Amino acid sequence: MPDDAHLAAPELSVVVPAYNEQEVLGAFHARLAAALGPLGLAWEVVYVNDGSRDATLATMLSLRAADPRAAVVNLSRNFGKEIALTAGLDHARGTEAVVVIDADLQDPPEVIAELVAVWREGVDVVYAQRSVRHGEGVVKRATAAAFYRLMQRVGGRVVLPKDTGDFRLMSRRAVDALLRLREQHRFMKGLFAWIGFPARAVLYERAPRAAGTTKWNWWKLWNLSLEGITSFTVGPLKLATYLGLLTACGAVLYALQVIVKTLVLGADVPGYPSLMTVVLFLGGVQLMTLGIIGEYLGRVFNETKQRPLYLVERHLPSAPPAAQVPAPARQARAA
Repeated sequence: MPDDAHLAAPELSVVVPAYNEQEVLGAFHARLAAALGPLGLAWEVVYVNDGSRDATLATMLSLRAADPRAAVVNLSRNFGKEIALTAGLDHARGTEAVVVIDADLQDPPEVIAELVAVWREGVDVVYAQRSVRHGEGVVKRATAAAFYRLMQRVGGRVVLPKDTGDFRLMSRRAVDALLRLREQHRFMKGLFAWIGFPARAVLYERAPRAAGTTKWNWWKLWNLSLEGITSFTVGPLKLATYLGLLTACGAVLYALQVIVKTLVLGADVPGYPSLMTVVLFLGGVQLMTLGIIGEYLGRVFNETKQRPLYLVERHLPSAPPAAQVPAPARQARAA
């Protein structure tokens, strides 16, 4: 039985987290199967249902019934994409490599062949870098570009590749290293970069969403940005320190100005308006500093609880098609 399990283990796993993606999953699976067929690798696709409220789970189950190479991981509720992606990586059985891709077809499955080609040259991490972002507005592209460049400046030793999402291929040893990182507040793009290992980019054109609507509104993108910044730099804490120092220096200079004007020029000390301005300014600085400290303290609090990252309601593993199981294994199972 262990020998059969070893023979059945795929060489390549494709992890696909999904939330309310019933409209596109069928087309995605068809294109994925067509793209992976010519690679000459035994493969599986791990669909992770992140608490969807539509028929996403039913669609996944029907895909698995039609193609046994599809595995389904159904989380007990919605945990968010970063956690769902981690759950998929935990359940990926690929012995050689794992690909991460979204189900909305903005990342074309056909690019996986290029990722595999570079991986076969001995590269552990092959990330798909967007050369063109079709279907996105000017504001979205500008804010995304600003975020990546900010992370490159404040990330320190962790260099986040620009214009790069989750779409990538990782060798088995890179995945195993990544899975050792079990922090609650997960910014996967940063964690991908943190593990290191030889990496190379593959350029591609990002397509518009094939169906459905994006699940990332501006508020979620803002929170994701906060996760990225607070997970990989203490820069905001340093900024609060510098701002406090600058404010103190400004207060000293202002006090000297008041003393000189009063003693030398005999000018009256500014009254209520200037006092209120100073009080409100200092109050704003203090509240902002407390907010920054609170962001970091909240993350420490969540980590100390040591809760599991997610709970699985159901896991249906993949199986190789009968034609791919070696004859001795099939005969042993029949016996």
